[in-house]
Amino acid sequence: MDDPNALVGADTADDCAVYRVTDTHAIVQSVDFFTPIVDDPYTFGQIAAANALSDIYAMAAEPLFALNIMGFPYHNLPMEVMSEIFRGGGDKAKEAGIFVLGGHTIEDRELKYGLVVTAFAEIDQIRTNSTAKPGDDLILTKPLGVGAISSAIQRRIASDALVQKVGALMAALNKDAAQAMREVGVHAVTDVTGFGLLGHLLEMTQASKVSAEIFAASVPTLEEAWEFVRKGKIPAATHTNLKYVNPHIRLENELKREMSLMLADPQTGGGLLIAVPAAKTELLIGRLEELKTPAASRIGRIIEEQDKRILLHP
Repeated sequence: MDDPNALVGADTADDCAVYRVTDTHAIVQSVDFFTPIVDDPYTFGQIAAANALSDIYAMAAEPLFALNIMGFPYHNLPMEVMSEIFRGGGDKAKEAGIFVLGGHTIEDRELKYGLVVTAFAEIDQIRTNSTAKPGDDLILTKPLGVGAISSAIQRRIASDALVQKVGALMAALNKDAAQAMREVGVHAVTDVTGFGLLGHLLEMTQASKVSAEIFAASVPTLEEAWEFVRKGKIPAATHTNLKYVNPHIRLENELKREMSLMLADPQTGGGLLIAVPAAKTELLIGRLEELKTPAASRIGRIIEEQDKRILLHP
């Protein structure tokens, strides 16, 4: 980048842009929006807002304010739907300790909603996906499987109880996980979203010029998701993700196809993937458990750069 104040841009596929405004502080900003993955508009608003806020938490920053962004099919949906989506997003923003101060809406054939989120942070406190170091442990703070269950919801084959469970998980903020890692001190972090665990880990290892070992049996998953994975009722993006990362993976032993698909499962509102110095791992896991994050699992470690970016163990 030509601008010396642009500290983080698109070149490392990180979660936010970071722009220095003083010698010690920077603006951290991201935008995220997508189409509905649940029928209830209020829940959709909460999920979309939590997903957008997650990018800020993945930089170890604290959000300052947000703006709505929406594409709305005015002729096909009642205005009450728009109001409920905004209410859900606004309530989730309040849970994060901020307000939605405005935004922009256009007419669109397909409903879309999300947030632009802005933070103001000390530069020394910001964490990126490009500073993982050999010897770091990898910690994941939410279970995988949301993509498979979201696909089941769209196919109308998920139970009401499962819809509520996964909706609550997707809408759960990564605020507490970010707080824990700020308290403990970590090297690098990203959130696990549309490219799945393997895809976002690949971005981290490429940006950090390292490799990683993942122990698949240690990765937390939603038990209900396995039924859909085994039956092949999964999003097309799962196969796309796996195809993309496969050239960068070395299998240390045979891995079941279903597990490979789960590790590539596209997440919405997924957890944080944290690279923490091994000496601080137990402290971080303990703090995550105290704060009751959905998961606090050591799933692997960062190692010196190898011929492949990810070494995958069963």
